[in-house]
Amino acid sequence: MGGNRAVAYMGPGKVEIQEIDYPDLVLRDGPGVNPLNVGRKCHHGVILKVVTTNICGSDQHMVRGRTTAPEGLILGHEITGEVIECGRDVEFMKVGDLVSVPFNIACGRCRACKERDTHICLNVNPDRPGSAYGYVDMGGWVGGQSEYVMVPYADFQLLKFPDKDQAMAKIHDLTMLSDIFPTGFHGAYSAGVGPGRSVYIAGAGPVGLAAAHSAQLLGASVVIVGDLIQERLDQAKSFGCETINLRDHDDVGEQIEQILGTPEVDCAVDAVGFEASAHGANKGEAPATVLNSIMQLTRAGGKLGIPGLYVTGDPGGVDEDAKEGTLKIRLGLGWAKAHTFVTGQTPVMRYHRELMNSILSGRAQIAKAVNATVISLDEAPTGYQQFDKGASKKFVIDPHGMLK
Repeated sequence: MGGNRAVAYMGPGKVEIQEIDYPDLVLRDGPGVNPLNVGRKCHHGVILKVVTTNICGSDQHMVRGRTTAPEGLILGHEITGEVIECGRDVEFMKVGDLVSVPFNIACGRCRACKERDTHICLNVNPDRPGSAYGYVDMGGWVGGQSEYVMVPYADFQLLKFPDKDQAMAKIHDLTMLSDIFPTGFHGAYSAGVGPGRSVYIAGAGPVGLAAAHSAQLLGASVVIVGDLIQERLDQAKSFGCETINLRDHDDVGEQIEQILGTPEVDCAVDAVGFEASAHGANKGEAPATVLNSIMQLTRAGGKLGIPGLYVTGDPGGVDEDAKEGTLKIRLGLGWAKAHTFVTGQTPVMRYHRELMNSILSGRAQIAKAVNATVISLDEAPTGYQQFDKGASKKFVIDPHGMLK
C-alpha cells in the first residue's frame, strides 16, 4: 500500500495537507504522542480507508491557537470508513465493513468502559481519563482527517452499518454519528429535554444545531437557539427553531419571555464552550458568559447540558485564570436553583446505534439540520477558514471522492 495524505495543524491559523506514513497497528512516535504511548501495539485494531471525516468546532479551537496543540499534529476525530485490514486479535469486524468510529477511544476493559463511560476510559491516555483521535493532550492517537487511519479496539468500538449500499445513500447523515449527532443529543438528553419541555440552546454552530434537532426528536415543545451570527440562526430557523440574535439583544431572559410568556426555560444546553463572547454589540470574549446565562435562564430544579468544550490550558485566554480554565462562574446561583450540571466529553457509544436507526428509518435529518457540505481533502484548509468566519456549514471531507 502507498502513502497517506492528511490535514496537519501548523500553528495558529494554519493547516496544511501533508504526506504522512501509511498507518500500521502500532502507535508510533510523532507530534503530540505521549511518550508512554509510543510503540503501543494494537493487534486489536483495524486500518480504515476513510470515507468521510468532518471538521469539528473542537478542531477549530486548536487551529485558532487556543490550546497547547503542537505543530504537526494530524487533526480529525470524526471518522467514517471502510475496513481494509484487521489485526490478528480482531474477531468480529471484517475487511469490507463500513463503520462509524466513536471519537472517544475506549478499551472496553477498564471500569469506566464497563460502566458505559467510554468518554473517560482509563487505559488509552497516560495523562488523564479519556482520549480522542488527533487531539491535544489525548494520548497522541493519530487523527483521521486523512486517507487512511488506524483504529484500536475495533471489536468493542466500531459501529458497523448493516447494509453498505443503504449506508452510502445516507452517508451525509451517518457521518455525523462519530461525534456531532451524539454530542448534540447528549447535550439535550442530559439537560432533561422531553415531551412538552422548553429548551434554550446557546450556540448555533454544528453542535448547537445538532442539539436543537435532537431536542425536537426528544419531544420538546419549544426549542430556542441563541447565537451572535445571523446566518447560523437562519439555519436553526429553517427546521423550526425559535431564535435570538445575541448581538442585538443582551437581555436573553426578556427575549425568551417574548417567546414563552416567561423569562425561564425548563432546561438549557451550552454548545459554545470556553471561547464564548459577551452578549450585545461590539462585546469581547467573556468565557463564563454562557454558563452564567443558562443558570439565570433555567428554572429552579432544571438541568444544564454542557457539551461545549472547556480546557485546562488556553494560551489565548483573556486573563491568567482563563488560561488555566478557571472561570468566574456564579456557582451560588446554580446551587440556589438546585441545578444539575452534566459536563465532559460525550460517551458516543451510549447513543450511536439508536441514532443510526433513527437516520436509517428517515426519522432523523441531521445532515439537513447542520447543513452538511462536502469538500475534498485539498479543500480542507479553505473549509477551516470559512468555518472560522462563522459559515453555517458542517464541512464533510471526502478524501477519496467516494460521495455522490
